[in-house]
Amino acid sequence: MTKLIGEQVLMRIFIGEGDKHGRKPLHEALVELFRQEGFAGATVLRGVAGFGARSVYHTDKLLRLSADLPLVVEVVDSQERFDAIMPKIDAMMSGGMITLEKATVIHYDHRREE
Repeated sequence: MTKLIGEQVLMRIFIGEGDKHGRKPLHEALVELFRQEGFAGATVLRGVAGFGARSVYHTDKLLRLSADLPLVVEVVDSQERFDAIMPKIDAMMSGGMITLEKATVIHYDHRREE
């Protein structure tokens, strides 16, 4: 695995909590894909409110059994790695939005130099 230091790419995948890939929640399937492909890490963030392309407002304030809150999956790696994995991601998603932006990575290792 190469160290991710310097200019990289931040991918954000905006989906809903209720989105699925087969029978599995889409966010879990995406994180598993990134893990299997050897990415350094992925994080899923759960939003407290939001709306998407259909302008349906989702919030955690309403008492519902399935709120379908917004989720964001964030991953940082090189543009080349994202280019290679995009066909797999596209095949998994039926909606949502993906953004890419430049990110400067500063990696701090938990081990001290001796």
